[in-house]
Amino acid sequence: MKKNSRSSSGHKLGQLVGDWFEEEVATYLLEMVASKLNLFLDHRFKSRSCRNKKILWKDLDGNDVDYDFVLELNGTDDKQGIPVAFFETFWRRGARHSKDKARDDSGKLLPMRDTYPTARVLGIISAGDFTRPAQELVKSRNIDLFYIPKTIIIEAWKKAGIEMDYADNAPESVKLKIANNAEKLLTESKKREIFENLISIFGKAVFSSYIQRIVAGIASVPIEYKITTIFKNKGISFYNYEDAKNYLENTIENYIDIGYEEVTRFFEYKAIFSDGNIFERDNLSSEEVLSLHTNVGQVAEYFTST
Repeated sequence: MKKNSRSSSGHKLGQLVGDWFEEEVATYLLEMVASKLNLFLDHRFKSRSCRNKKILWKDLDGNDVDYDFVLELNGTDDKQGIPVAFFETFWRRGARHSKDKARDDSGKLLPMRDTYPTARVLGIISAGDFTRPAQELVKSRNIDLFYIPKTIIIEAWKKAGIEMDYADNAPESVKLKIANNAEKLLTESKKREIFENLISIFGKAVFSSYIQRIVAGIASVPIEYKITTIFKNKGISFYNYEDAKNYLENTIENYIDIGYEEVTRFFEYKAIFSDGNIFERDNLSSEEVLSLHTNVGQVAEYFTST
């Protein structure tokens, strides 16, 4: 019972800090991006008639995956738009299992790059104790990382008169007192005050450069499209090794005889963007490749004309 109590008070404080970080810091940063590009920002602090509580998007396998923030082109309160960026955010008090967290969150984001050619940016907005190997893992997967060290978060809260940290070996009574006191003092005005402290300590330029980086990533447009047509026949079955070998030896290289065999046409689609990223998908039907290209075109036209 004592162990559960310890866990609940630590979780309670972590939830308070994490919610504040997501609502005040991450939301501010991405709302600035949305404002500069005239995009719709979806997040859990905003009610929206076209969804329930969770912000769900389907991956290539048809699974619903929930995200903390999604930037959309042509999104409204009652209509889901075209996704151009997906973000996860978190606060970590301790460094333990940092690499697991990095692996989990980046693994959650990566399928959106393969699913939506318009998803120009995948990002993690984080704070706390996040190890260098964990950070490098995120960046190695071409996922943008914005990170604020734990010491700066602690200082921002302390300047607002709220203690939110404790020694690892602190007794449960101390942890519980800190958690309860933080919950009592954390009014809406205090949340804003802590955020303003954070900007003062961390530097406004850090926030501005991040916003500019995300704006540039989202607004990158395709500079080349590559469409490859692939014909596949229904296949020929052989029941012994020699027959299969004879067929292969007598096949003329680069020759396709479509006159007597049923052939299906597929497409491979590539969009090469100005920031060097490439979206590619194969085994597409004509309807699928046209749908992908239409979405890419809508986003490209929007950012070219703005």
